[in-house]
Amino acid sequence: MRIKRGVNAVKKRRKIFKLSKGYFGCKSKNYRIARQAVMKSLQYAYVGRKRRKRDMRSLWIARINAGARVNGLSYSKLMHGLKVAGIDLNRKMLAELAVSDEKAFAEICGKAKAAL
Repeated sequence: MRIKRGVNAVKKRRKIFKLSKGYFGCKSKNYRIARQAVMKSLQYAYVGRKRRKRDMRSLWIARINAGARVNGLSYSKLMHGLKVAGIDLNRKMLAELAVSDEKAFAEICGKAKAAL
């Protein structure tokens, strides 16, 4: 008795077509092309997860810099002042303060200035 592979092949194709749903034209209809498109999109997704971390950090730095300049400091001077003063706040929280709570951020800037 021979073994027929139909079931497994269909499962494999179904998995790819499920991932390629919504792609334009042949990329969602043709198995061979859909497979390539899915492989590429999974690569992009992997790279994108790494990029997001870089992008967010640069956004936080831009926001902190803007807030620091309002308070008469540059970004690098502020960060150095915080380190000297022993204030251990990460960039995400500093950016959040710079955007949402200017008073608290101004106090932090004042402490960093005093430490310099």
